Amino acid sequence: MSEIDEQASSYKVDNVNRVKRRHDRGHYDFETIHALLDSAMLCHVAYVIEGRPFCTPTFYWREGTRLYWHGSAASRMLRNLEAGEPACLTVTHLDSLVVARSPFNHSADYRSVMAFGTARLVEDQVEKEKALTMMVDRLFPKRTEDLRQSTRQEVKGSSVIYMDIERASAKIRARGVVDEDDDWGLPIYAEVIPVKTVIGDPMPCPRLVPGISRHASVRSYVAGRTLEDALAEAYIESYSLYPKDGLQR
Repeated sequence: MSEIDEQASSYKVDNVNRVKRRHDRGHYDFETIHALLDSAMLCHVAYVIEGRPFCTPTFYWREGTRLYWHGSAASRMLRNLEAGEPACLTVTHLDSLVVARSPFNHSADYRSVMAFGTARLVEDQVEKEKALTMMVDRLFPKRTEDLRQSTRQEVKGSSVIYMDIERASAKIRARGVVDEDDDWGLPIYAEVIPVKTVIGDPMPCPRLVPGISRHASVRSYVAGRTLEDALAEAYIESYSLYPKDGLQR
């Protein structure tokens, strides 16, 4: 796990992760940053290889102050990560569109995280197999117990990357419409448009064996519920099964 002091409650702040514009929106505490990470599943990882920037969208998950993500064993990024690569992983929750009285004040309410560290391949076989299990169980608690197990070739063809979080920051805007004092009285319409990702009705596979009912591992995913709430609940349930890991909330 990360070398961060277990008694710490926030990430160290320096020129790497300090929020420079609108510093009042910056947060560095574990509680805020980890909650935002645990209620999402899609991130973008940025890194530089041979002088060229790359940014890769992928699924990820957190264990304490360590982040994991999955990739194909054949990708160029993974081949370069054998020696470790500085990386920045970002996650964003879009909460609303803000329609103001001037172009300058149009905005959005959002919650975002930037995490910095050195990305490396998981090479220990035991850790890799556990990570491939948690890649699924983090979203669908205990689901892998009832699945056809991965073949040796499937495991060999998969790669897992990890990054201990060395620095991190969250940036949050939750202000709605903010116009200039002189603009409030203008006859111009303004509003906040809430944005949510909501779970739809499940669509069972048409080739299910007769008599198969919906699995308990997907019970968090109920039509009409926000994906954010379902992911956060699944995370808590999944990692409650692994108290020995000492995961930091």
